Amino acid sequence: MTTQMHLAAQYLAAAGISFLEKKGDDSHTNLGFSIEKGTLYTRPFNSSGDLLSLNYHLFALEWTSHNTIKTLQLNGTSHAEVLQWIKRMVKDSNLNAPYTYTLHYELPYTITDSYIYTSKDTNRLSQLIAYRKLSKLAIQEFLQNHQLSSEIRIWPHHFDTGAFASLEDESGLAIGLGLAIPDTMCNDYYFYISGYQGHDGLNTSDFKLLTTGKWYNEGFKGAVLPISGVDKATVIAFFEEAFAAYKN
Repeated sequence: MTTQMHLAAQYLAAAGISFLEKKGDDSHTNLGFSIEKGTLYTRPFNSSGDLLSLNYHLFALEWTSHNTIKTLQLNGTSHAEVLQWIKRMVKDSNLNAPYTYTLHYELPYTITDSYIYTSKDTNRLSQLIAYRKLSKLAIQEFLQNHQLSSEIRIWPHHFDTGAFASLEDESGLAIGLGLAIPDTMCNDYYFYISGYQGHDGLNTSDFKLLTTGKWYNEGFKGAVLPISGVDKATVIAFFEEAFAAYKN
């Protein structure tokens, strides 16, 4: 289900690319997550508030225009049919640009017109909602604890929930933290936090062992905590301990 949701999120990213002003940090492609609705959603495309959402509960795309929501169930729907539906939604809206499914980054999987979405495991979807909720709440609380300012967004390329904030002091330190999907570093969803000076990740090889989680220093430089069996308090404690190591 992670792969299917990652692929489905690309329709939202492509809409951001099609309709929003390009940003140097690619933030026009990133997505919000609604804890209340269990949805990923784009930034508004226009002053009318048109936007595209991905509803985890329904396994469906939702087009919002003039306070009206139109829904496309993904189960049994092909990639080509999704594109046709989105283009119909755009035509019925007051958007002046066409929708183009063109991404400027590579995904770890490919999609063809004949690819069909299948709702294989609704329990897994519920679990993925819980993961996104936990990550957003934990990141929010950590940022508030340290009076750090950052959006919390889902980046469609790597499909991580992430935040990035610079400390308002003389250190020049910035912190990136979030929740990543399984990859070559960890076969489970995992929380991460890393420190930066400018664009350079800080070396962690001399940091002492963490109470929970593990330091990495090859490729990714930072701390990682697999999500299985953790709660919000554990996640925040992990962020806090790693953050303290960067500040010392």
